[in-house]
Amino acid sequence: MAASVRRIYAVVLRHLYLFRTSWLRILDSIYWPAVQMVMWGFLTQFLSSQTNYVAQAFGVLLSGLLLWEVLIRGNLSLSIAFLEEMWSRNLGHLFVSPLRPFEMAAGIVTVSLLRTLLGMIPVSLMAWAFFGYSVYDLGLPLIAFFLVLQMFGWSVGLSMSGMIMRLGLSAETFAWAGIFILLPVSGVYYPVSALPTWLQYIAWCLPTAYVFEGMRTILTQQVVRWDLMAPAFGLAIVYLAIGFRIFLWFFKSSRRKGTLLQQGE
Repeated sequence: MAASVRRIYAVVLRHLYLFRTSWLRILDSIYWPAVQMVMWGFLTQFLSSQTNYVAQAFGVLLSGLLLWEVLIRGNLSLSIAFLEEMWSRNLGHLFVSPLRPFEMAAGIVTVSLLRTLLGMIPVSLMAWAFFGYSVYDLGLPLIAFFLVLQMFGWSVGLSMSGMIMRLGLSAETFAWAGIFILLPVSGVYYPVSALPTWLQYIAWCLPTAYVFEGMRTILTQQVVRWDLMAPAFGLAIVYLAIGFRIFLWFFKSSRRKGTLLQQGE
């Protein structure tokens, strides 16, 4: 059976209805990125008055924070969209309908994209209003960075959601914290070359390392490294395909074990 755009749209529409009836969900999409941006903004603004070197790092730190939040929001927004179904014991109802697992996955990926945009656009405008810094000065490469980070965040979110579907809400912590293990090796706030050699090999296996290296090159040398974008996109697509496969594998495993109807609070 081919994928149905209408069924994917139905999954997205259900979550949009949840947004319409709960302003707390909208606030939650903006709250943490805003808190992080304000805290790091004031910190880097203070440090910029201390030395010339740190003054040059102001844009690098704030851009790194905002792009890292794009990855975090992509992962968490997808996980939350899935957990909404777990918390409300709705998985059984969804999968006795014609909805197929990959349509469900495509639906929550779309919801994740909308929630990320809802959270990050206001926060990027706040960075401009509070600190006079615009992440949009990165230009067209910002679109490429955003897409790569979103795809990678979705891949992690799909894997974590599949694991929660199979193991139950006892594994929920991984949905919130799993992505942060990548922070030290992603080169968000320092170059990959600052890592030990063996960790650099791991870093270059992640699309995030290419994104943040590319970001630093633009801000410090005013050079766009398109050669970094090709491996970043390639890796992000591979990881996204793996994420979908893991989600579907856990779904089949849950269905065989008969655990889909037993999940929930």
